[in-house]
Amino acid sequence: MGEFVVRGGRRLEGTVRVNGAKNAALPIMAASILAQGPVVLHDVPDLRDVAVMTDVLKAVGATVKRSGADMTIDPRGINQHVVPAHLMQEMRASIFVMGPLLARLGRAEAVQPGGCAIGDRPIDLHLYGFRALGADVQDGGGRTVIAGKNLSPGEIHLAFPSVGATENLMMAASRIPGETRIRNAAMEPEIVDLAQFLEKLGAVVRGAGTSDIRIVGQEWLGTCEHTIIPDRIEAATLALGVAATGGHAVLENCLPDHLPGLWGRLRDVGVRVATEDAERVEIWAPAQYRPAPVSVHTSPYPGFATDMQPQFLAFLLKIPGVHVVSERVFENRLGHSRELRRMGAQIVADQRVALIYGGRPLVGSVVAAPDLRAGAALVIAALMAEGETIIKGREIIERGYQQLAERLSLLGADIGVR
Repeated sequence: MGEFVVRGGRRLEGTVRVNGAKNAALPIMAASILAQGPVVLHDVPDLRDVAVMTDVLKAVGATVKRSGADMTIDPRGINQHVVPAHLMQEMRASIFVMGPLLARLGRAEAVQPGGCAIGDRPIDLHLYGFRALGADVQDGGGRTVIAGKNLSPGEIHLAFPSVGATENLMMAASRIPGETRIRNAAMEPEIVDLAQFLEKLGAVVRGAGTSDIRIVGQEWLGTCEHTIIPDRIEAATLALGVAATGGHAVLENCLPDHLPGLWGRLRDVGVRVATEDAERVEIWAPAQYRPAPVSVHTSPYPGFATDMQPQFLAFLLKIPGVHVVSERVFENRLGHSRELRRMGAQIVADQRVALIYGGRPLVGSVVAAPDLRAGAALVIAALMAEGETIIKGREIIERGYQQLAERLSLLGADIGVR
């Protein structure tokens, strides 16, 4: 397994462009299954998860070609409803193809998805929604079979605003003539991006970005070109790296409105943030922070994103004071606390709540990334630490960050890979 090698204590400064969003690209790639002909996607990040989704699409019969950040997906050859087990277990987002395959072929079959071990993430809401659309669902023995040749529109009330379930049901409903309503839907920007893609194909989607989404499906959908939105979690990670090192940087291709929970908190502790430009953020961080106790609680959008919590927790180690981080989305997403303690961090944590004693120096150590975002948190901590830090599990972190070492190096970080 690869490693990042970080020598801390260097200020991040410069300009960096935010890549296309992984969490938008993956469901949109899956939604291409619904199209009548080739679709062209722009600003697709070059990540391991995207490569796995590419393999999934190829396994069910699609043709996928990539040229730089552009990707062309031709779904006309799709004739396979079974997702290979090894691909399903490698990445949880493989579940996104279930809805489109069901709508296109009348059947979808897969084993339970894998992914980061950050807590219990059952697919019961997906299956509940498929049943509401008239599908027969057989779920047992680690394998799920969904069948339904004559699906019908329906009204679905999700018990929790699951992003994955909302997206899967939106995709399935787009090929079912008539209006389907999803209540208590997820409201993330990635939901809106998927809705815009489906509308370009010919479906009618109303209310994306709210908790009440209505989809008027069509028997046939066309083709389109679409540009993936910027990755708000990558933007937050870069911003927190700059803030943690007392740096000054400009983030281009960054939509500040997609991170409502971040900018105010940075300003509260003394970071200057300019968000006047709709696609550009400039950050000036102080060399030293004043004492300022901070309390953060994760929640579904537009609340503080759970995917941003580990990186923000690492940043809080820079701020003098006693801070509280409460994880209310996943029950096992504070595993990075243990690794941060190896670097001298003073953190008391259980599965849901962490108490952070900030303003104390960190020292380089050997740590391991327990999951994608926790790995990014370790990188931020390493940038602050005295001496050299070795972060094991580079491949885990690179699932969500394209050329992270190279891009941080351009901002002045002393970081390498091996």
